[in-house]
Formats: sequence, C-alpha cells, structure tokens
Amino acid sequence: MKHRIVVLGAGYAGAYVAGTLARRLAAADAEISVVNAEPDFVQRLRLHQLAAGQEIEAPRLAEVFAGTGVRLRLARVTAVDPERQVVAVADADGGGELGYDTLVYALGSHGDDHGVPGVAEHAFDVAARPSALRLRERLDGLEGMREGGRVVVVGDGLTGIETATEIAESRPGLAVALVARGELGARLSTGARSHLREACDRLGITVWEHTEVEAVEAARVVCADGTVLASDATVWTAGFAVAPLAAASDLEVTENGRIVVDRTMRSVSHPNVYAVGDSADAVADNGRPLPMSCASAGYTGMQATAAIVARLTGRTVTNTRLEYVGNHISLGRRDAILQMVDEEGQAKPKYLGGRTAARIKAGILWGSLWTTSHPTFGLPRRRHRLADVPTSTAAAARATA
Repeated sequence: MKHRIVVLGAGYAGAYVAGTLARRLAAADAEISVVNAEPDFVQRLRLHQLAAGQEIEAPRLAEVFAGTGVRLRLARVTAVDPERQVVAVADADGGGELGYDTLVYALGSHGDDHGVPGVAEHAFDVAARPSALRLRERLDGLEGMREGGRVVVVGDGLTGIETATEIAESRPGLAVALVARGELGARLSTGARSHLREACDRLGITVWEHTEVEAVEAARVVCADGTVLASDATVWTAGFAVAPLAAASDLEVTENGRIVVDRTMRSVSHPNVYAVGDSADAVADNGRPLPMSCASAGYTGMQATAAIVARLTGRTVTNTRLEYVGNHISLGRRDAILQMVDEEGQAKPKYLGGRTAARIKAGILWGSLWTTSHPTFGLPRRRHRLADVPTSTAAAARATA
C-alpha cells in the first residue's frame, strides 16, 4: 500500500515541499497530494504590486504539478483529525475526507485586525489575492476623482512600507499616508532609516509616527491620541495571524494558534504531522522564533522535506539551516533596502539601498517563482526505497528518530 503524503496549502512553503518530495521520492512507493483552495499559485510577496495596478504572474497549479506525480485537489480544508489521520475538505462537489500517513500543514496566514473596530468592515489588505484585487479596484475608482483620493496604510512593517511606496509610485495622483505605531523603520540601521525617510519624502508619502489606530470607519481612521485621518481607502497591514483550524484539532499549538514543532518541523504532539511556513512555531538556530516570512517558509520547508525523506527511507535525519539573515524591502520598482541582521536579530550597521538593492529583490522574487513553477527543479530524481515506517498514530508516536 502506498504511503500517503498530503500537503495542505500550495503557497511558497507547501508548493516547495510537495515538489521536492515528488522529486526525491519519485521511485518510492509514495503518493503525494496537495490540497489548495485557489487554482493558481499566489505570489504573496508581490500582492502589493498587484493592488497598485501591476500585472503579476499567477501560474496554474494544475500546470505546475503536471507530470510530477503530485495530485492536486482544489478544495478548502475545513477540519483536521490527527487521531483518525483524515482531513475534511469542501469543494464544488460537496467535499469529503482525505486519509493520510504523513501530513504537511502549510496553510499559511492571513491579515490580523487585532480586534480593532471597523477593520473587517472598512479596511482593505494585501494578504490574499482576492483582497488585493478589491483594493486595486478601489484605487482605480479613486484615480477618477477630480481631486484624487486619499489612501491610508496602517502598519509600518515590511508589508506596510512596501504597500505605501508601491501605491505612491504607481499612482502619483493619490495622496498616501503611512501610520506607524513607533518610529518609522525602527528595526533598520541608522542609514537604512534615513534612506527610507528619503524615499517616503520623494514619493510624497505623509508619515504619522508613534500613532496607534483606535478604529477604522468608512471614510476616516481614528487614532488613540484623537487624530482623525480622512481616508478613501484604508489598507490594513498591521500583522498576520493563522487560521483557527490547527487549534480546533488535537494538535498542540501556541496561544496564537501556530503548531508547536521540534527541530525537524514535526508536531510535538503528533509525529506524523509536519508544519511549515507561517503555520509552524519554529525556533531558529539562534534560539529565537522564526518570523512569518517567505525566507522562513523556505528554511522550514527544506527541513521538513529532509526529515520526511529520511524517515521514510530509513536514513538519519539531518538538520538543515534555520536562520533569519535579513530583510529585503522594496520601495517601488526602482528603489529598495537590503538590511542584514546579526545572530541576535539586530540590524547590522551597513545596508544596501537604491537600484542595486531593487535588482537583488527582483532576483529573489524571480527565483521564488521559478522554484515554484518547476517543482522538481528539472534535476535528475534521486531514487529511494521506503523503509518499514509505522503509519498509525499510536505506532508513529513511538518513533523517536
């Protein structure tokens, strides 16, 4: 009987894991399935560009996995039952259940409103393709206004900075404001902060620092200090959260719902479940939690893949790198900041900015898309034989490899 591997989610982490497993277990007695709600691969790192009005490639997953042996199921995951080793899904045909022997949980994250009143009703976000397209439609309408429109971006993390600068550059007729809870670019080096401020000035972005948003209304943003910002389109980029799906199962999760994993990305409560990307509460080699990011998705995906292949083929599990080395922040299409960090996660004094940094960021985005679009990498496939691995939950719990 084939060993059933089910991957939930086909974002950066899930698509990488599924494709790599297909390559490395090509000759083994394994069956790999991917469950994803959307038919296309979403370049989440570029959704702010999509919202700003640019055309972003979205490869069809059916074409991505064609010829790889990976089975694609277009469906929404509604429940995970790790005791019965089944996943419940809903699709156009009504859905059903999928059984697994090894599960890879890669369902990612969504925008977090932090319970701020009015965000869900009135704000836009760039955490998913449909919401980015809704923002794009709204911005199109604002550009038709006689006096232009006012856009307020709430959140000065990487997503907020990239969104504000992209909209300001692509749609110069709109007035863009960026609201920061603390100092703008506080986690950057002194030089990088200055570069960021100069970019905002150049693009005409109004920055509100040390400002906390208390509520979002249809046409304005209300701040805790009494400041009221008029807004025709409020973009909420103040963090990310995971879906409550894992917390609703018997998997051990953190307070914020991320799956607790060991060094190999295996669930500490259910050894035949692995979590990667934003869904995993992973600790880097420096002892600090890995942040939700594309880079973390890559590292956790590599580690989970290596562990799964090793355990299914009777080999020794090796540890791959788990680190966070820096941030690449685009400031429109012709400017960017490359800020490296030390082992403590603090910004190093030097940074790279300008067109060279923008070209590096573009190269990283291209590489991420190419890797996803070529899941088996076009390389010769390594051939492995599955070891005698227990597949029941009770038996798997006794495996300590």
